[in-house]
Amino acid sequence: MTRKIAIVGSGYMGGGIAQVMALAGAEVLISDVSLEVTQANRERLIEETRKFVADGLFPSDAVERIERQVKVADSIEDAVRDADFIEEAVPEKIDIKHDIFRRVSAAARPDAIIATNTSTISIARLSEAVTHPERFLGVHFSNPSPFVPGVEIIPHEGTDPAVVERACAIVHETGKETATVKDVTGFVLNRLQYALFHEATQLLEEGVASPEDIDTLVRTTFGFRLPFFGPFAIADMAGLDVYNFCYQSLQTDFPERFATPEVLSSLIEQGKLGTKSGGGFTDVPAERIPDLIAWRNRAYVKLSELMKELGPPPMK
Repeated sequence: MTRKIAIVGSGYMGGGIAQVMALAGAEVLISDVSLEVTQANRERLIEETRKFVADGLFPSDAVERIERQVKVADSIEDAVRDADFIEEAVPEKIDIKHDIFRRVSAAARPDAIIATNTSTISIARLSEAVTHPERFLGVHFSNPSPFVPGVEIIPHEGTDPAVVERACAIVHETGKETATVKDVTGFVLNRLQYALFHEATQLLEEGVASPEDIDTLVRTTFGFRLPFFGPFAIADMAGLDVYNFCYQSLQTDFPERFATPEVLSSLIEQGKLGTKSGGGFTDVPAERIPDLIAWRNRAYVKLSELMKELGPPPMK
């Protein structure tokens, strides 16, 4: 059975999510502040899709599929009335979102999943405006949503676990990956993203390096590893004892900012030093380590080749 998806807020983010859902085979209804705005955004989506096809980024039949699968609703209520899954992507203002969720709740089926694409606002606070809040959660796509493969899933304490499973299944049908996290300030994606940005601005303000040199180091060193491995896998391969030594060095000038994490100290006390000891954050079996290292090296070479093929980004 074809899924029926409603996107409330048809701007850049909502429009991208509509493209993703439509290309996965869903029937998508989009809505916005007015019918005129929604119609204009649908036309923009189609033109954007045409360019993505020309650039080889979307399948050759994507324009026809999106024209067929993405339709305009006369109102928000019409968009959500028969939807199985509703994704809100309106501006990041809680009063606007609360108003939208009241309207959505009044018009949607009681069993419809209602999701928000918020990147900053508490899911629990947003759920206050939702009837049957057990069907509400965060489903946070990243910009640009057609091309970034990860989606952050954020239930609040009252979200039904079955709703989380259903939401993940819908996202997986689009070919994307999900990670389910708790409803805390910044969730996980922005906690990590802004921690890096904050430290980068500290280095800039201290006169340690220029923005260009900081960006170069990030993208050509530890950032180069990040398409393949997260921070825990990287730490395990480097050696947790090495990380512990680095923390001690950093603490000579920044004792509070770089205090050794308790979880790191605990693992070291247990003799778990990462892949070298067969245990750490990721617990890679010892017999898999040679294969892992060989895969890592091939991945890094392939990425280097891709970067050379693409050339530098056109920023100058």
